[in-house]
Amino acid sequence: MNKGCFLTIGLLVLTACTKTLNHQGKTPLVEVGDAFLYKEDVDAAMPIGVKGKDSVEFAEAYIRNWVEDNLLYRKAEGNIPDNVKIDQQVEAYRRALIIHAYQEELVRQKLGNEVSEEEISAYYERHAGQFQAEQPYIQGVFVKVPLHTQNLNLVRKWYKQHTQEAVDRLEKFSIAHAVSYDYFYDRWRPVSEFSLKLPLDALDTDPDYLNRNKNVEVRDTAFCYFLHVEKFLPKGDRLPLEYAKNEIKEMIINLKRVEFINQMKHDLYKEASEANDIIYYKPDNE
Repeated sequence: MNKGCFLTIGLLVLTACTKTLNHQGKTPLVEVGDAFLYKEDVDAAMPIGVKGKDSVEFAEAYIRNWVEDNLLYRKAEGNIPDNVKIDQQVEAYRRALIIHAYQEELVRQKLGNEVSEEEISAYYERHAGQFQAEQPYIQGVFVKVPLHTQNLNLVRKWYKQHTQEAVDRLEKFSIAHAVSYDYFYDRWRPVSEFSLKLPLDALDTDPDYLNRNKNVEVRDTAFCYFLHVEKFLPKGDRLPLEYAKNEIKEMIINLKRVEFINQMKHDLYKEASEANDIIYYKPDNE
């Protein structure tokens, strides 16, 4: 933090009565009650790359927020009648944080985040009805070429055919002339992706349009667009695996996590029981 920043900060500092305190080598900037804000705290909070006037403004705002928070805390602390209940809630939250941190570290060490393709595929097959497409998907080919490109009649012929010869010819032509070429016979793509690429309103308004129109050719003032649909998957059908994969992976990791934590709790209880570390008491009236 530069010197100019501290000259400005000095205007904000609330000084208490002069007294000797051990600040452990830190430089105090502000004191509110018995709480101190140090230069080192402001430095640590300063975003990387912030300099000059921006650093001054950030420091001033940070200090002001710190002061206001501490004043509010002191006011609230003196006006809460049941501090015991607050302390109990804080302790319960602290215990929960410690347990959670311990569990997450154990899960990270023992399980990690690795899920095999076999596990994903098996889960996908076992829960076929769980993954439904929220929009149509297609397989095919898409080509976008400048409007006045020569031999467009050949593109019209090739893009409709799924023979190896037609695919090879279309690919070579597209490398030389196309603005965009996308061969996706081997994978599913959402129709919404192509509604952004083609000047065709029907793709937004008619979810079944590409099921009825397998070969689409449209143009605007600059380009000609060709889309061939080899396969069509309607909305509501089973979602393609490649689009369900990330969700399935998270599900499997969470299932493993829950199973691991439950087993750990069971083992801890068993060990404590065998060691007589758990003592149950019966109420006097029983």
